[in-house]
Amino acid sequence: MAAQLVLKGKNLDITDDLRQYIEKRANKLDRYLPDLNEVRIDLSVQRTRSSQDRQVAQMTVRSNGAILRAEERAEEMSVAIDAVIEKMYRQIARYKGKRVDRWQGHVTGRAEADDLPLPSEVLEELAGEEERRIVRTKRFSVSPMTEDEAVEQMELLGHDFYIFYNPNHGLLNVLYRRHDGNYGCWSPSGINVPQ
Repeated sequence: MAAQLVLKGKNLDITDDLRQYIEKRANKLDRYLPDLNEVRIDLSVQRTRSSQDRQVAQMTVRSNGAILRAEERAEEMSVAIDAVIEKMYRQIARYKGKRVDRWQGHVTGRAEADDLPLPSEVLEELAGEEERRIVRTKRFSVSPMTEDEAVEQMELLGHDFYIFYNPNHGLLNVLYRRHDGNYGCWSPSGINVPQ
């Protein structure tokens, strides 16, 4: 693999056998996305009610400025690793399909199977998918509030994210619910709301 492979473990020791297994599975990615710069795999064991969700594998791929990310959970780490790599194949196929369409001047559609040298089961699954499109556009006023007020408002609405104006920073922020149940707050750099 020409790309740099970074392995991190949280609440888990990465054994030599596990490292070799990951390297063997991840080595095939650069066949499908030749411009790979970095493949990062974060493995963790989390305390959850369900034992089926304790082993977590998250994969981040960087290629020419594009970032693809996938996460899978399973009862066994090898199953989570296999599942996250299969999910990454599907994301690479979608990414390459969009790039081919832009290059050919098409606004929507998919790349032909010959253009995407991916495993046949991934291509068959993608062929059965419908093209996604924007079916609804919402407009709403953005109110100035603190992060704590935004958390409360998001919970009251029952949403997974909430957009608000943070007067402390002078920026639009997006509050979102993370997979672990906590919250994240995103704010773009350099985009100010006119006052």
